[in-house]
Formats: sequence, C-alpha cells, structure tokens
Amino acid sequence: MSLTLRVLAPDQSVFDGTAEEVILPSTTGLLGILPGHISMVTAIDIGVMRVLVDGSWRSIALMGGFAEVESDDVTVLVNGAELGSKIDETSAEVQLEKAKTEFSQFEDSVSSTDKLKAQQQLNRARARFQAAKTTD
Repeated sequence: MSLTLRVLAPDQSVFDGTAEEVILPSTTGLLGILPGHISMVTAIDIGVMRVLVDGSWRSIALMGGFAEVESDDVTVLVNGAELGSKIDETSAEVQLEKAKTEFSQFEDSVSSTDKLKAQQQLNRARARFQAAKTTD
C-alpha cells in the first residue's frame, strides 16, 4: 500500500506522486501519515516535511499552510515550498546566519511587529537549511 501525495504552492506543484510514509510539520508537532490513516485536516507550520519514496527519504521545506488526509490521498496546500535537493546548502546557511543576526537585535524587546517578522524569517531560513542539509 502507498499514499498519493500532492504538495501544492500558489506558483507550482512541488511534489505529485506516491509515497510510503509522510511526516508533516503540523502546528501541534510532527505528524506521521501511513497508508490507512484516518481522514483529517491539519494546519502546517513552517518546517521540513519528510517523504519516504522507494525506501529513501526526501525533504521538502514548507512555509505554512494546511494538509488534508482522505483515503490514502494526502494533499498539502502551502504558502511556499522547495524540494531540499534543489536548495543550495551554502546559500541557505548564509541566509540562516543572517536571519539569526537580525533576530538577535530583537531578543530583549517586548513582542513587536518587527520581532515577529524577524522570527518568521528565521523560521523560514532554518527550514530551508534543514531541508537542504538532509541527504535525499
């Protein structure tokens, strides 16, 4: 048995195929999906989705959205996504360090719009770096 997985961003179809297992970064923690999973809808956080295809794991950086599981069909609708294999690890690491530096300027401040934006940028950069670093 396998899952049919579709990962859709506003500008592209990032993944459309079969998978043996999917691990989603939901807003309540990591969520594993295997064939026969109950039907559900969940919110997706910024993070790395792992997909088991033909015995090897692939990583996809997700930028938040929703996922629906229905009869071994998994549809992931996100604000943005990138295959880990297509992300340049060196440039992702540079972006992560830059985001860490920018966020550190707001560490002592009380919650503000700029601090929230810096946190989101840090989360995106971290997800891209983790997806790029994971061997596919």
